[in-house]
Amino acid sequence: MKNYTFKKLDAFATGTSGGNPAAAVYLDSFDAITEGEMQRIARELKGFVSEVGFIAPTMPGNFRLRYFSSEKEVQFCGHATIAIAHDLVSHDPDLAQLPRILFHTNKGTLPVENRDGAVFIHAPVPVFTESRIPSSEICAALGFSSDAIEPGIEIGIVNAGNQTLCVPLKNENDVVSLAPDYSTLQTFCRRHELDVITIFSERTALPENRLRTRVFAAPFGYLEDPATGSGNAALAYYLHRLGRWDGSPFRIEQNADLANPNIVLVDSVPDAECGLRVIFGGGAILRIDGRYWI
Repeated sequence: MKNYTFKKLDAFATGTSGGNPAAAVYLDSFDAITEGEMQRIARELKGFVSEVGFIAPTMPGNFRLRYFSSEKEVQFCGHATIAIAHDLVSHDPDLAQLPRILFHTNKGTLPVENRDGAVFIHAPVPVFTESRIPSSEICAALGFSSDAIEPGIEIGIVNAGNQTLCVPLKNENDVVSLAPDYSTLQTFCRRHELDVITIFSERTALPENRLRTRVFAAPFGYLEDPATGSGNAALAYYLHRLGRWDGSPFRIEQNADLANPNIVLVDSVPDAECGLRVIFGGGAILRIDGRYWI
Protein backbone atom coordinates (compact mmCIF):
# COMPACT_ATOMS: atom_id res chain seq x y z
CA MET A 1 0.00 0.00 0.00
CA LYS A 2 1.06 3.59 -0.62
CA ASN A 3 0.76 6.29 2.01
CA TYR A 4 1.17 10.06 1.95
CA THR A 5 1.35 12.99 4.35
CA PHE A 6 -2.24 14.21 4.70
CA LYS A 7 -3.80 17.30 6.28
CA LYS A 8 -7.34 18.56 6.60
CA LEU A 9 -7.42 22.38 6.65
CA ASP A 10 -10.30 24.86 6.96
CA ALA A 11 -9.55 27.86 4.74
CA PHE A 12 -10.87 31.36 5.55
CA ALA A 13 -12.11 30.18 8.95
CA THR A 14 -12.53 32.79 11.68
CA GLY A 15 -13.24 32.58 15.40
CA THR A 16 -16.96 32.37 14.68
CA SER A 17 -17.10 30.59 11.31
CA GLY A 18 -15.98 27.22 10.04
CA GLY A 19 -14.40 28.28 6.75
CA ASN A 20 -14.18 25.91 3.79
CA PRO A 21 -12.62 22.45 4.24
CA ALA A 22 -9.82 21.32 1.97
CA ALA A 23 -7.40 18.43 2.09
CA ALA A 24 -3.71 18.57 1.30
CA VAL A 25 -1.67 15.59 0.15
CA TYR A 26 2.07 16.32 0.31
CA LEU A 27 4.22 14.49 -2.22
CA ASP A 28 7.95 14.23 -2.81
CA SER A 29 7.10 14.30 -6.53
CA PHE A 30 4.15 13.56 -8.78
CA ASP A 31 5.93 10.38 -9.88
CA ALA A 32 4.72 8.96 -6.56
CA ILE A 33 1.02 9.05 -7.51
CA THR A 34 -1.16 8.52 -10.57
CA GLU A 35 -4.10 10.60 -11.77
CA GLY A 36 -6.37 7.67 -10.99
CA GLU A 37 -5.08 7.56 -7.42
CA MET A 38 -5.59 11.32 -6.98
CA GLN A 39 -9.15 11.01 -8.25
CA ARG A 40 -9.75 8.02 -5.96
CA ILE A 41 -8.60 9.95 -2.88
CA ALA A 42 -10.84 12.91 -3.77
CA ARG A 43 -13.78 10.56 -4.35
CA GLU A 44 -13.21 8.85 -1.00
CA LEU A 45 -13.22 12.25 0.73
CA LYS A 46 -16.54 13.38 -0.84
CA GLY A 47 -18.63 15.14 1.82
CA PHE A 48 -15.61 15.59 4.10
CA VAL A 49 -13.74 18.21 2.06
CA SER A 50 -14.66 20.17 -1.07
CA GLU A 51 -11.39 19.61 -2.92
CA VAL A 52 -8.06 17.89 -2.40
CA GLY A 53 -4.85 19.68 -3.32
CA PHE A 54 -1.85 17.56 -4.29
CA ILE A 55 1.45 19.38 -3.91
CA ALA A 56 5.10 18.59 -4.59
CA PRO A 57 8.24 20.75 -4.53
CA THR A 58 10.01 21.41 -7.83
CA MET A 59 12.83 23.66 -6.57
CA PRO A 60 13.33 25.87 -3.50
CA GLY A 61 10.30 28.12 -3.09
CA ASN A 62 8.48 26.47 -6.03
CA PHE A 63 5.71 23.87 -5.97
CA ARG A 64 3.54 22.00 -8.45
CA LEU A 65 -0.10 22.00 -7.34
CA ARG A 66 -3.09 20.08 -8.74
CA TYR A 67 -6.66 19.91 -7.44
CA PHE A 68 -9.34 17.23 -7.56
CA SER A 69 -12.96 17.21 -6.44
CA SER A 70 -14.97 14.01 -6.10
CA GLU A 71 -16.09 14.44 -9.72
CA LYS A 72 -13.00 15.50 -11.65
CA GLU A 73 -9.76 17.47 -11.75
CA VAL A 74 -10.38 21.13 -10.94
CA GLN A 75 -8.34 23.62 -12.93
CA PHE A 76 -7.98 26.05 -10.02
CA CYS A 77 -9.22 25.98 -6.43
CA GLY A 78 -8.71 29.16 -4.42
CA HIS A 79 -9.56 27.95 -0.94
CA ALA A 80 -7.32 24.88 -1.25
CA THR A 81 -4.50 27.15 -2.44
CA ILE A 82 -4.97 29.44 0.56
CA ALA A 83 -5.07 26.46 2.93
CA ILE A 84 -1.93 24.83 1.56
CA ALA A 85 0.03 28.08 1.27
CA HIS A 86 -0.86 29.07 4.83
CA ASP A 87 0.14 25.62 6.09
CA LEU A 88 3.48 25.76 4.27
CA VAL A 89 4.56 29.15 5.59
CA SER A 90 3.27 28.31 9.09
CA HIS A 91 5.43 25.20 9.40
CA ASP A 92 8.53 26.03 7.34
CA PRO A 93 10.57 28.99 8.68
CA ASP A 94 12.63 29.18 5.49
CA LEU A 95 9.51 29.57 3.33
CA ALA A 96 8.08 32.10 5.77
CA GLN A 97 11.11 34.33 5.21
CA LEU A 98 10.74 34.42 1.43
CA PRO A 99 9.02 37.49 -0.07
CA ARG A 100 6.97 35.12 -2.23
CA ILE A 101 6.72 31.49 -3.21
CA LEU A 102 5.43 30.17 -6.53
CA PHE A 103 2.69 27.65 -7.20
CA HIS A 104 2.71 26.10 -10.67
CA THR A 105 -0.89 25.19 -11.53
CA ASN A 106 -2.90 24.23 -14.60
CA LYS A 107 -3.81 27.92 -14.81
CA GLY A 108 -0.26 29.20 -14.81
CA THR A 109 2.34 30.18 -12.24
CA LEU A 110 0.72 31.97 -9.31
CA PRO A 111 2.81 33.95 -6.79
CA VAL A 112 1.96 33.63 -3.10
CA GLU A 113 2.71 36.46 -0.67
CA ASN A 114 2.96 36.06 3.11
CA ARG A 115 1.50 39.13 4.84
CA ASP A 116 1.24 39.33 8.62
CA GLY A 117 -0.52 36.03 9.28
CA ALA A 118 -2.44 35.85 6.01
CA VAL A 119 -1.35 34.53 2.63
CA PHE A 120 -2.36 36.24 -0.60
CA ILE A 121 -2.65 34.39 -3.90
CA HIS A 122 -2.35 36.06 -7.30
CA ALA A 123 -5.50 34.96 -9.13
CA PRO A 124 -5.18 33.69 -12.72
CA VAL A 125 -5.46 36.27 -15.50
CA PRO A 126 -9.17 36.78 -16.28
CA VAL A 127 -11.06 35.95 -19.45
CA PHE A 128 -14.40 37.79 -19.86
CA THR A 129 -17.46 36.46 -21.68
CA GLU A 130 -20.74 38.22 -22.31
CA SER A 131 -23.60 36.37 -20.64
CA ARG A 132 -26.36 35.43 -23.08
CA ILE A 133 -28.29 33.40 -20.52
CA PRO A 134 -31.82 34.79 -20.01
CA SER A 135 -32.32 36.19 -16.50
CA SER A 136 -35.54 34.18 -16.25
CA GLU A 137 -33.53 30.96 -16.67
CA ILE A 138 -30.99 32.07 -14.05
CA CYS A 139 -33.80 32.84 -11.59
CA ALA A 140 -35.43 29.47 -12.22
CA ALA A 141 -32.15 27.60 -11.72
CA LEU A 142 -31.33 29.39 -8.47
CA GLY A 143 -34.87 29.56 -7.15
CA PHE A 144 -35.44 33.29 -6.69
CA SER A 145 -37.69 35.96 -8.16
CA SER A 146 -36.48 38.34 -10.86
CA ASP A 147 -37.40 41.15 -8.44
CA ALA A 148 -34.34 40.21 -6.37
CA ILE A 149 -31.86 41.03 -9.16
CA GLU A 150 -30.05 44.36 -8.89
CA PRO A 151 -31.01 46.14 -12.13
CA GLY A 152 -28.07 48.58 -12.06
CA ILE A 153 -25.40 45.87 -12.50
CA GLU A 154 -25.35 43.55 -15.48
CA ILE A 155 -24.88 39.81 -15.18
CA GLY A 156 -21.57 38.58 -16.61
CA ILE A 157 -19.18 35.67 -16.95
CA VAL A 158 -15.51 35.71 -15.92
CA ASN A 159 -12.96 32.94 -15.91
CA ALA A 160 -10.33 33.52 -13.22
CA GLY A 161 -9.48 29.87 -12.95
CA ASN A 162 -13.04 28.60 -13.38
CA GLN A 163 -15.88 29.72 -15.64
CA THR A 164 -17.92 31.88 -13.25
CA LEU A 165 -21.34 33.48 -13.67
CA CYS A 166 -21.65 36.66 -11.54
CA VAL A 167 -25.21 37.51 -10.51
CA PRO A 168 -26.00 40.73 -8.55
CA LEU A 169 -28.85 40.81 -6.03
CA LYS A 170 -30.34 43.84 -4.32
CA ASN A 171 -29.48 43.06 -0.70
CA GLU A 172 -27.75 40.68 1.67
CA ASN A 173 -30.99 39.05 2.81
CA ASP A 174 -31.74 37.99 -0.75
CA VAL A 175 -28.28 36.43 -0.92
CA VAL A 176 -28.45 34.45 2.33
CA SER A 177 -32.01 33.23 1.73
CA LEU A 178 -31.10 31.35 -1.46
CA ALA A 179 -31.77 27.60 -1.32
CA PRO A 180 -31.17 26.22 -4.84
CA ASP A 181 -31.67 22.58 -5.76
CA TYR A 182 -28.42 20.74 -6.42
CA SER A 183 -29.49 18.67 -9.42
CA THR A 184 -31.26 21.65 -11.03
CA LEU A 185 -28.16 23.79 -10.64
CA GLN A 186 -25.89 21.03 -11.92
CA THR A 187 -28.00 20.68 -15.08
CA PHE A 188 -28.06 24.46 -15.58
CA CYS A 189 -24.26 24.74 -15.23
CA ARG A 190 -23.58 21.90 -17.61
CA ARG A 191 -25.98 23.35 -20.19
CA HIS A 192 -24.12 26.68 -20.17
CA GLU A 193 -20.61 25.27 -19.56
CA LEU A 194 -20.27 26.99 -16.19
CA ASP A 195 -18.12 25.82 -13.28
CA VAL A 196 -19.22 28.30 -10.62
CA ILE A 197 -22.01 30.77 -9.87
CA THR A 198 -21.16 33.72 -7.62
CA ILE A 199 -24.18 35.51 -6.15
CA PHE A 200 -23.42 38.88 -4.58
CA SER A 201 -24.81 42.07 -3.10
CA GLU A 202 -23.11 45.38 -2.39
CA ARG A 203 -25.17 45.56 0.80
CA THR A 204 -23.60 43.70 3.72
CA ALA A 205 -24.47 42.60 7.24
CA LEU A 206 -21.25 44.05 8.68
CA PRO A 207 -20.24 47.63 7.80
CA GLU A 208 -16.52 46.85 7.48
CA ASN A 209 -17.21 44.53 4.54
CA ARG A 210 -17.74 45.54 0.92
CA LEU A 211 -19.69 42.58 -0.51
CA ARG A 212 -21.88 39.71 0.60
CA THR A 213 -21.45 36.59 -1.53
CA ARG A 214 -22.42 32.97 -1.88
CA VAL A 215 -20.73 30.66 -4.35
CA PHE A 216 -22.27 27.53 -5.87
CA ALA A 217 -20.18 24.87 -7.63
CA ALA A 218 -22.51 21.97 -8.48
CA PRO A 219 -20.37 20.62 -11.39
CA PHE A 220 -17.63 19.77 -8.88
CA GLY A 221 -19.86 17.38 -6.93
CA TYR A 222 -21.22 19.60 -4.16
CA LEU A 223 -23.71 22.45 -3.96
CA GLU A 224 -21.92 25.33 -2.26
CA ASP A 225 -18.49 26.65 -1.33
CA PRO A 226 -18.87 28.49 1.98
CA ALA A 227 -15.63 30.45 1.45
CA THR A 228 -14.02 30.87 -1.93
CA GLY A 229 -10.94 32.29 -3.61
CA SER A 230 -11.60 31.74 -7.32
CA GLY A 231 -15.30 32.67 -7.32
CA ASN A 232 -14.65 35.90 -5.44
CA ALA A 233 -11.57 36.72 -7.53
CA ALA A 234 -13.69 36.42 -10.67
CA LEU A 235 -16.22 38.78 -9.11
CA ALA A 236 -13.52 41.32 -8.24
CA TYR A 237 -12.22 41.29 -11.82
CA TYR A 238 -15.76 41.78 -13.07
CA LEU A 239 -16.50 44.71 -10.76
CA HIS A 240 -13.24 46.36 -11.82
CA ARG A 241 -14.18 45.96 -15.48
CA LEU A 242 -17.55 47.60 -14.77
CA GLY A 243 -15.84 50.51 -12.97
CA ARG A 244 -17.33 49.52 -9.60
CA TRP A 245 -13.97 48.76 -7.92
CA ASP A 246 -10.78 50.80 -8.10
CA GLY A 247 -8.42 48.05 -6.97
CA SER A 248 -8.12 49.11 -3.33
CA PRO A 249 -8.26 46.49 -0.54
CA PHE A 250 -11.63 45.28 0.68
CA ARG A 251 -13.31 42.42 2.54
CA ILE A 252 -15.96 39.97 1.42
CA GLU A 253 -18.37 38.28 3.83
CA GLN A 254 -19.46 34.89 2.52
CA ASN A 255 -21.86 32.07 3.48
CA ALA A 256 -25.53 31.72 4.44
CA ASP A 257 -25.08 32.77 8.09
CA LEU A 258 -25.83 36.50 8.20
CA ALA A 259 -24.14 37.14 11.55
CA ASN A 260 -21.15 34.77 11.28
CA PRO A 261 -19.65 34.98 7.80
CA ASN A 262 -16.38 33.65 6.53
CA ILE A 263 -14.08 36.51 5.51
CA VAL A 264 -12.15 36.70 2.23
CA LEU A 265 -9.62 39.51 1.75
CA VAL A 266 -9.26 41.05 -1.71
CA ASP A 267 -6.57 43.39 -3.03
CA SER A 268 -4.79 44.04 -6.32
CA VAL A 269 -1.37 44.63 -7.79
CA PRO A 270 -0.41 46.23 -11.14
CA ASP A 271 -0.03 43.71 -13.93
CA ALA A 272 1.57 44.18 -17.34
CA GLU A 273 -0.68 41.61 -19.00
CA CYS A 274 -4.11 42.69 -17.77
CA GLY A 275 -3.54 46.05 -16.07
CA LEU A 276 -4.66 44.86 -12.66
CA ARG A 277 -4.14 41.48 -11.01
CA VAL A 278 -6.59 40.47 -8.31
CA ILE A 279 -5.05 38.91 -5.24
CA PHE A 280 -7.12 37.23 -2.53
CA GLY A 281 -6.07 36.32 0.96
CA GLY A 282 -6.84 34.63 4.23
CA GLY A 283 -5.64 31.98 6.58
CA ALA A 284 -6.47 28.40 7.50
CA ILE A 285 -6.91 26.26 10.58
CA LEU A 286 -5.27 22.83 10.71
CA ARG A 287 -7.79 20.19 11.85
CA ILE A 288 -6.15 16.83 11.02
CA ASP A 289 -2.49 15.93 10.49
CA GLY A 290 -1.66 12.34 9.59
CA ARG A 291 -1.17 9.78 6.81
CA TYR A 292 -3.46 8.72 3.96
CA TRP A 293 -3.22 5.10 2.86
CA ILE A 294 -4.36 3.75 -0.50
